[in-house]
Amino acid sequence: MDPDLLRAQGLVPESVALATVPGLALRIGRRAALMSEPAGRVHGVVMSLTLAELNRLYSEPSVQAYRPEAVLAHLDTGEVVAALCYNLPDPPSSGERNPDYIAKLRKVAEKMGLPAAYVSSMG
Repeated sequence: MDPDLLRAQGLVPESVALATVPGLALRIGRRAALMSEPAGRVHGVVMSLTLAELNRLYSEPSVQAYRPEAVLAHLDTGEVVAALCYNLPDPPSSGERNPDYIAKLRKVAEKMGLPAAYVSSMG
């Protein structure tokens, strides 16, 4: 997620940090989803939002299907924190593609400083 985009929507993300979550893999179709993958590792951003902000954010039609899942996020500082990861209940099929979404996701990932090899593997 892009904290600047969230701020533009009137949300107030705090404690923004880069993180990884082992045991998951990213799959991108029309939207992004995480799937269980024992040898996998996803990279992303952890931030604090209030419950009211989360409810508002995930009430948007484009993301209403996402559901919160508990994960252990490994911050770049070495700290491990419990976090909610909003994820699709059913990942996209392997043949599903959305090149525009992939390009936007890569742009945000680059802006946030995710590893270059991970960004290039998206899509």
